Amino acid sequence: MSLDAPKPVSVTDAAALRFGIVAARFNATLVDALVARATATLGAAGVPAASIELVRVPGSHEVPWAAQRLAATGRFHALIGLGILIAGDTNHHEMVGDAVSHALLRVALDTGVPVINGVIVVNTREQAEKRSTGAYDRGSEFAAAALEMAALHRSLS
Repeated sequence: MSLDAPKPVSVTDAAALRFGIVAARFNATLVDALVARATATLGAAGVPAASIELVRVPGSHEVPWAAQRLAATGRFHALIGLGILIAGDTNHHEMVGDAVSHALLRVALDTGVPVINGVIVVNTREQAEKRSTGAYDRGSEFAAAALEMAALHRSLS
């Protein structure tokens, strides 16, 4: 994991941008924290709550399908997919994480709507907590990336 994240780009006129967030219900407490931090960051940038649409799906594997459906509406400048995959007795979390990553990229490329992959793949619950409710504020980072990409999407459209 890199701790050398880029400095967020200041986005002007964020009030005119619309965002969709697709969030898994699996690991709900942790994903809810990602959602709260992401929406707070969007709101702090001037995005009205009415311009943020939240869709819940059962798990991370379903995030790309819902993201594709939202992107197809043409209503959004950027989407954020949120979920947390924690290792169990097998490497299933890695397989799902890889599939979701590829699928979200495909949604972005196929629809032209930027999609931020906020599905976190970790080995332990402690790692998940650090990234969702703790010191590593990934929810805000995902929102900052979405703001930047939404502004770029708007300027290139």
